[in-house]
Amino acid sequence: MISFAKFDTIGNCCDICRMAKQSTDAASLSRQLIQEIHSEQFRSVYLLMGDEPYYPDLVCQAIIGNCVDESARDFDQNIFYGADVTADQVVTVAREFPMWGARRLVVIREAQLMKTLEKLAVYCEAPLESTVLVILMHGASADKRKSLYKSVQKCGVVLDSTAIRDYELPRWIESYFRSRNLSIEPAAAALMAESIGTTLSTIVVETDKMLKNLPEGTTSIRVADVEKNIGVSRQYSIFELTKELSARNSAKALKIASQIGNSAKFAMPMAVSALYTHFNRILRYSALLSRGGNPSPEDKAKALAGVNPYFYKEYDQAVRNYSLRQAMAAISLLCEYDYLGKGGDGGSLSPGELLVELSAKLLTL
Repeated sequence: MISFAKFDTIGNCCDICRMAKQSTDAASLSRQLIQEIHSEQFRSVYLLMGDEPYYPDLVCQAIIGNCVDESARDFDQNIFYGADVTADQVVTVAREFPMWGARRLVVIREAQLMKTLEKLAVYCEAPLESTVLVILMHGASADKRKSLYKSVQKCGVVLDSTAIRDYELPRWIESYFRSRNLSIEPAAAALMAESIGTTLSTIVVETDKMLKNLPEGTTSIRVADVEKNIGVSRQYSIFELTKELSARNSAKALKIASQIGNSAKFAMPMAVSALYTHFNRILRYSALLSRGGNPSPEDKAKALAGVNPYFYKEYDQAVRNYSLRQAMAAISLLCEYDYLGKGGDGGSLSPGELLVELSAKLLTL
């Protein structure tokens, strides 16, 4: 009997769907706000917060660049840092009328460090129309149960930017490249996602570096471009490991697992998380196919959520090699190794050796 009691050690589908929706909402809202800003439409108060600072920073930069004319910034723009200012000081400045232009801009960077942050709620209940107040929290969020959050919701706007999940990242990279009139191969996006991590600002910086090293006029990014300019190898990546596990290619899979495990940057929890995402998709796709008949494209897309259709053939192969019961056993096994990789009783095995052992067991299910 396979137990599902430990599934929460990695996450559950409801949380994943909720987080994906919130990430999409943050991107959409930030685009809307930036469009408003460039059209000279400003909210009285902006509460920019969340685990992922990319979108809050983007909106804050747009406000600073467009709210007050450069000639008036010495008079009508104040930028504070949370550790160095009190709510009373901010409110005093925010209640002053602009001296030179049409608006006064007051920005609090690193607002999560402000000890009296909640006291701003009183001002936010009735903000001055000629003042734009920006409360920027870096990698942190206001308490949604308290007055500040509730008052900003009434009089201004809250941008809550949640951290993006690993499985969402390749699609985010593809979307980001499209926004810059570029294209990137799905495999190249997957390699970037695995090698750079989920910090969006880092992806943007690495993209800029890569583009500077490519021939002028390059509009399509390939795997070779990522390997050469970001310094990673597709040959020894989790991306390639899941591919070989799907094919039950033992020799290649174990070789890749060994190489990954010996990497200086290797972290067992991240590897298990990626493998869990992969086998969870196999499980859902296998369950869909077990109903019989040919699944509709919509049902297939739901079962393989977050997968570019370019990779569907890999999952078609995987469900032939892992039955529904075997996929369930793989999930249970991954939960066990998630525990071991986070300091559980793994005996004398190193994290890299645990990955090889886990891969071997997945291959023999």
